[in-house]
Amino acid sequence: MTDYLSRTVISADGLHLHYRDYPNAETTALPILCLHGLTRNSADFHDLALHLAPRFRVLAMDVRGRGLSEHDPNPENYHPGTYVADVLALLAQENISKLVVVGTSMGGLIGMALAAQNPALLAGLVLNDIGPEIDPAGLTRIKGYVGAVEPAKDWDDAIAHMKAINGHALPGLSQAQWERFARGLYHENADGRPVLAYDPAISMAVKAGDVAPPSMWALYETLSVTPVLVLRGSQSDILSTKTVQDMVQKHPDCTACTVHNRGHAPLLDEPESLAAIDAFLNHTAR
Repeated sequence: MTDYLSRTVISADGLHLHYRDYPNAETTALPILCLHGLTRNSADFHDLALHLAPRFRVLAMDVRGRGLSEHDPNPENYHPGTYVADVLALLAQENISKLVVVGTSMGGLIGMALAAQNPALLAGLVLNDIGPEIDPAGLTRIKGYVGAVEPAKDWDDAIAHMKAINGHALPGLSQAQWERFARGLYHENADGRPVLAYDPAISMAVKAGDVAPPSMWALYETLSVTPVLVLRGSQSDILSTKTVQDMVQKHPDCTACTVHNRGHAPLLDEPESLAAIDAFLNHTAR
């Protein structure tokens, strides 16, 4: 028996989009929706979901073009406006009118846009290593590998690729942890060969600059009625310490937590991450 149910929602333009449902029929707390980063998928949140499942219902979405969701035949649709519409379709299907969003990187940007467009929808927003200003150094690094990773020959090769790309951000992982990390980012094709679980065409949006504008402070400042928790990896090259300080200063209900020995982005299984998220949800989702 799995720990979650696999569900599907059909987007407005007809794509089948997958999401995980970690059910909790007994809770009266608000549901939690987890949204992943640019090249990632719902598997990122499995440990966090298991941690939260005794107290909350947790949903984790595969954004279009990632994980088990269908690829978009038109790569121009890989942008935050489309992603927000997809999330709203999921929430409508589940009849959810109030929730907390946990968003890593791109997922946090989607969460910010959701909150700005629908102020009554979000009871809280967790931003995992993302904010209204993105460090150009990190963005350049991401542009360098999205859609450009060499095909893996086997699982050992896939693990080596993931270490090469993410080793600086995730020091100290064991070989078993790296294997699990890789298996969350790849799936096996019909020949048993590992294939990255995202559409390489998402790189077009990245290179065109459609992932995020240089500054989103005006968007962030519309979130004044939404409590915010911002997590920052201590070695992040995407979210600077100065940006986090400004986020706390400019928002009436924003708290911040540094996750040590992590770059972009924390895995959300670290003790600091879990403690901060637990405290935030006790404040917002009960």
